[in-house]
Parts: sequence; C-alpha cells; structure tokens
Amino acid sequence: MKPEELLYNETHEWAHIAPSGGGNVATIGISAFAVEQLTDIVFLELPAVGRTVAAGEEFGEVESVKAVSPLYSPVDGEIIEVNTDLPNHLEHLGSDPYGKGWLIRVRLGDESSLARLLKFDAYQKQCAEGH
Repeated sequence: MKPEELLYNETHEWAHIAPSGGGNVATIGISAFAVEQLTDIVFLELPAVGRTVAAGEEFGEVESVKAVSPLYSPVDGEIIEVNTDLPNHLEHLGSDPYGKGWLIRVRLGDESSLARLLKFDAYQKQCAEGH
C-alpha cells in the first residue's frame, strides 16, 4: 500500500479502505512516522477477531523502550482479521509498516467516521509540525 493512498488518524494509525463482500473493509496499521517516534518496539498487543470497535476507541497497545502507546481505531466496525504473526515479527513495523506491518482488518459499520480522517498531505503537515 502506498502512504499517499491511505487515510490517517491524528494519533498516527492509518486505514486503507477497500470493497469486500458487499461492504468496505479497512486495513489498519501505524504510520512510519509513529514507528520512528517510538524507536525500538518490544511488544505489541492486538485485539481478538469479532470485537467491535468505534472510531477513536483503543484497540491495543504498542510498547517501545521509550513508552507504552495505545492504538486507536480510525473507523467504526467489527474486527474480522488480526495480523497474528506481527507480535513475533515486530521488525515488520519498521521495515514495512504499510504492508507486512498491518495490525487489524475491520468490516466497516458506520462509514461517517471516515470523514474525520486526514488525507496524506494533511497528515504529513501534522507530522512536520511535530504532533
């Protein structure tokens, strides 16, 4: 996935929206900027399949040698897939945050949550301002 084609939470999670099975599915991860800020990631906690999340709701956490940071869902919906290999291969977050480093897939419920997400240029500006 190309970073320019994604939508972003202000809290550095990204979402790639694609049609699937008569609805839309969001693949969610954390941005390269977030990974760089965290530095050495040592632990990742992801949710269970079947859990419902709301936009802005915490769904897991990522721990680095510097801090523990919550992960916030950028969308509303049901978690239909979790990247269960990722906690054992944390290096993918740094080497391929928009590919192998994806976290969860969510079947979208209310798509109005997408309107509050940032497009790439606005997200880049936010990062440049140090947020």
